[in-house]
Amino acid sequence: MRHKLGYRKLNRTSEHRKAMFKNMLNSLIKYEQITTTLPKAKELKPKIDKAITLGKENSLQSKKNLFAELQSRSSVDKLSKILSQRYEKRKGGYCRVVRSGFRYGDDAPMAVIELVDRDIQAKKVDIKKKTEKESKTPLAPKTKDTEKKIKTKK
Repeated sequence: MRHKLGYRKLNRTSEHRKAMFKNMLNSLIKYEQITTTLPKAKELKPKIDKAITLGKENSLQSKKNLFAELQSRSSVDKLSKILSQRYEKRKGGYCRVVRSGFRYGDDAPMAVIELVDRDIQAKKVDIKKKTEKESKTPLAPKTKDTEKKIKTKK
């Protein structure tokens, strides 16, 4: 019987599970919405809620604890500066899990886990804006081989 067993093992070793959740927490803080399987999302929900609650304290000790858990300075900064102000008046329930169908390959139940009152632009953090200089593709630099080919054609 599974009495008093409090979490899903997700068919992984403990070290793999810790690393996976650390990476998922960092991605969720950075993009404020991620898509994953339903069991992983359900296990991630209490972890992100605890991290945001810890970030709301905004003390040196809470930042050290967050860094020990996340190991990402940018995630700790975003938690302590941006997300703590956003959820200042909220007592809990900082994220939601929404079911989003089944994966094509293995029919696994999928879910979207997102922060409540999320910033829509956060998903576009890594996408670079194209400028006029970047949109014009430069010509390939000439090498000796291309110069030989041009000479032989003449």
